[in-house]
Amino acid sequence: MRVTDTSDVWWKTAVVYCLDVGTFLDWDGDGVGDFEGLSHRLDYVSSLGVTCVWLMPFYPSPRRDHGYDIADFYGVDPRFGHLGDFVEVVRAAKDRGIRVIVDLVINHTSEKHPWFTSARRSPASPYRDFYLWRDEPPADQEENMFPDVEDGTWAFDEQAGQYYRHSFYREQPDLNIAHPDLREEIAKVLAFWLELGVDGFRIDSAPHVISAGAGDDDPDREHEMLRELRASVVRRKGSALLLGEVNLPYDEQQEFFGVEGGTELSMQFDFPANQAMFLSLARQDARPLARMLASRPPVDRTSQWAVFIRNHDELNLDQLSDAEREEVLDAFAPEESQRIHGRGITRRLPAMLEGDPRRVRMVYSLLFSLPGTPVLYYGEEIGMSEHADVAGRSAVRTPMQWSTERNGGFSDVAPSRLFAPVVEGGASPEHVNVTDQLHDEGSLLRFVSLLAQRYRTMPEIGWGELRILEHEHDCVLAHAVRNEDAELVALHNFAHDGRVVHLELGEREPGTTVVDVLTGQSHACGPGGRLEVALDGYGYQWLRVLGPGERRLP
Repeated sequence: MRVTDTSDVWWKTAVVYCLDVGTFLDWDGDGVGDFEGLSHRLDYVSSLGVTCVWLMPFYPSPRRDHGYDIADFYGVDPRFGHLGDFVEVVRAAKDRGIRVIVDLVINHTSEKHPWFTSARRSPASPYRDFYLWRDEPPADQEENMFPDVEDGTWAFDEQAGQYYRHSFYREQPDLNIAHPDLREEIAKVLAFWLELGVDGFRIDSAPHVISAGAGDDDPDREHEMLRELRASVVRRKGSALLLGEVNLPYDEQQEFFGVEGGTELSMQFDFPANQAMFLSLARQDARPLARMLASRPPVDRTSQWAVFIRNHDELNLDQLSDAEREEVLDAFAPEESQRIHGRGITRRLPAMLEGDPRRVRMVYSLLFSLPGTPVLYYGEEIGMSEHADVAGRSAVRTPMQWSTERNGGFSDVAPSRLFAPVVEGGASPEHVNVTDQLHDEGSLLRFVSLLAQRYRTMPEIGWGELRILEHEHDCVLAHAVRNEDAELVALHNFAHDGRVVHLELGEREPGTTVVDVLTGQSHACGPGGRLEVALDGYGYQWLRVLGPGERRLP
């Protein structure tokens, strides 16, 4: 089923904010963030310019994998509240013009899920075929997603007397997506949360969803599950979003939008550009990112790219060559403890950039000006860092830093009772927090809010076509996004020293000007749309192109 009414495609120009309820705000005083705490911070989220909140897993779970090991698809972990609290958050968010999407994890369950506990007891269990079993593991096993922790994708279960497949931790048995009864169960899960008011789902590890149990190598059959998911959500709510985690090259990602777009995922994270961006940052050379963006395939008008700087997992660099990956790791994760799975980084952006405020702001300016939908990870707006003493992916899942009060204003309990430890050192709440930055006009928080507000008034960024602009400096990315009636030209300098950039925008009417919507400064276009722009080291400008007499400004 296709979405054809573009007025319902709200995700084309959304500002998405990803958060973990457990680390956002503890309201009931048990050291764990909860839905009631989130409801008391929705005004803050709204003030950022956010229009969509993405909730990381909050379902009942043993939390071997940060809640992605789900034990009940229909519940709320009691530590975070109950279903009534969840519904209240959805209602309160909608009152503020904020949509809510939730993680949909259907590649696997927890080993504690009732389906698996029943399946392992007997081959006659109705849930046995919900999982993938073998008497012997294959001789050539696929590499596990956590190769430094798991030595393969098949584990022996003593109770079942067989091996079961697990693409992630062994406590997360893979689901057999090809099984029709399982697909019916997944459709019920979708319907349940849509009825409770959610506006869509973030599909965890979408390539593993289509590959698990497909039964053959027919690509069309493999994608059948995603087509069914899209049809199911559109049938129940035409404006519902499916945001997919698809860490693959562009040519393979394109298949996940569906034939001619609009039949599978609505939006996908732009992993290729994200990894190329960090290569450009490491080299202070914009060309890797420019080349990647130039190769980005156009999408259907009902599809979109999600642009991001940092997500809740490791900063994955697996699409870079071995030499390129090592170059980025050497620049931004020089210590082995800052690396993970042989491919990624467990640090947040400010720490990677050594706290240089010019460079940090340039990167976030880039995030909001690249064509697509920006996705923020909680705490990015104030420049939170990782916890250097916490191992693995948990390093970037620390409590939100609200104030200089105890535990950063997250909770009143003793630090030993916290859901996760608060960041220490120079990036601790004493130095980095929401309250101080709200009262500082020059803060990163105020800057990110400005970017979000400008983005929301410039629909060409979400809807427009991308053009990489040629000029004389390797360190500067210059790109334009243009739709039917508006155009933005953005420049970003990846080098520490300044540059004067000469551009040719093409023939324009006499009197055409460009105005930097972040500062209000204007430039006149010469013949042929010639333009001269001075950029400071790590400088950036957003130039709105205005025809003669036009006064359209955000």
